[in-house]
Amino acid sequence: MKTILTGASILALGATAAMAAGVERSVTSPALLFETGNYAELSFGSISPSVSGTQVVPLVVPAGGSSGDIANHFNQISLGVKMAVNDRVDVAVVLDQPIGASINYASPTYLFGILTGTQARIDSKALTAMLRYRLDGGFSVYGGVKLEEASGEVAFFNGYRMTTTKETDLGYLVGVAYEKPEIAMRVALTYLSDITHDFHGREELGGNTYNLPFETTVPQSVSLEFQSGIAEDTLLFGSVRWREWSNFDISPYVYINTPALSGGLPLVSYSKDTVTYTLGIGRKFTENWSAAMSYTHEGKRGGFSGNLGPTDGLDSLGVGVTYTRDNIKVSAGVNYSRLGNTSTRVASDLTHAFSDFRDNHAVGFGLKVGYAF
Repeated sequence: MKTILTGASILALGATAAMAAGVERSVTSPALLFETGNYAELSFGSISPSVSGTQVVPLVVPAGGSSGDIANHFNQISLGVKMAVNDRVDVAVVLDQPIGASINYASPTYLFGILTGTQARIDSKALTAMLRYRLDGGFSVYGGVKLEEASGEVAFFNGYRMTTTKETDLGYLVGVAYEKPEIAMRVALTYLSDITHDFHGREELGGNTYNLPFETTVPQSVSLEFQSGIAEDTLLFGSVRWREWSNFDISPYVYINTPALSGGLPLVSYSKDTVTYTLGIGRKFTENWSAAMSYTHEGKRGGFSGNLGPTDGLDSLGVGVTYTRDNIKVSAGVNYSRLGNTSTRVASDLTHAFSDFRDNHAVGFGLKVGYAF
């Protein structure tokens, strides 16, 4: 019955990558540690968000202008390898892209799209190494380290530019799990620490260039993942995940200290933490084929959103199938997400809405190949 979860996990690729929970694009999970024996997997995801808004205040361009689709298509790749050292110890290594963003305002009927337009990117990659130790009675403990590299750049229509250095910093994770194999039950509780990147930002404004430091913290999280058989060849699974996005901001020195440019607000920040819920069901139909369906909900933070991340909350539905033969598993999944409505503001008026972003969505497709050896 465990093969069902391969199809289930590919659904999470679309659900979490489709612009949920701030700039998060993949979730650090201990799931790989629980594969049987020696195992390797390669995952690919392709996500197409559609995010557009309408300007409600006439600034330079009239009210009513559309931003056009500002969210660029992106791909996700991850690689994981797990080894059974002995009957009590397992180790695993995962390479992925934990955070990211790609925004492009190009519509001349919208303030941020005039002149040269507005673009922003965040890039990252991370290497996570984990170790699990089996205790008696179905319990196990695990932990590891996460080495994360991140960088970013932004260019506004008004001439402000900023590019960061690439910085690599360290975090860690710890967790405990309980398993009851006879009913395919597993519950895993994981804490992931925050990671603080000390950037140097090259900022350009008004013909001047500045090179000044600032820091950004990729926040800590706590997640509870669970699964259990509820009938023959049928599995219930899900997760609850809290992440401290209220502790995340991107605040380059010149930008945040130029009130006419920023209003004193960070380039990117979030007013509240997020809690993301996933619940799904999987079923094995034959020796070779299984399928799964899941639903994900992330509540709205409320208030205004930033112009470089104008969505708030989501509801997501995914379906996936897995084909298993001998020591190979191939899974594919698709996911559709409704992205929550929100409003943004600008430096000249921090009290009222500048634009409304409504009825946006994202579609994700994922493919995973697993090999036991």
